[in-house]
Amino acid sequence: MSPIRKLLQGCALGLATLAPLAGTSHATPSMHMNHTAADSLTAGEVRKLDPASGKITIKHGPIQHLDMPSMTMVFIASDKALLDKVKVGDQIRFMVRHEGGKMLVTDIQPAK
Repeated sequence: MSPIRKLLQGCALGLATLAPLAGTSHATPSMHMNHTAADSLTAGEVRKLDPASGKITIKHGPIQHLDMPSMTMVFIASDKALLDKVKVGDQIRFMVRHEGGKMLVTDIQPAK
């Protein structure tokens, strides 16, 4: 058998071995945990609202599913109508996701 044929067979065997892994995610282990919606909500306090631009500033606790520590930061509401539910000073629980380089608030609920 020629060296080129051996090389091609080796490559084909290697690719066949890796094929089952091609669809796997590169997510962190924490992303594979089973979370309920309530588990993923983060506690926070509304510090500032800018309904015209759809922005909300929240002083929040750790955002577990994003591995983010407590801080105060500006988020963008995925739907500006979410901001109608709150006012500055409200204690809330909220859901945020990182999408397209932006931190989007997708749900806001009053804190219990």
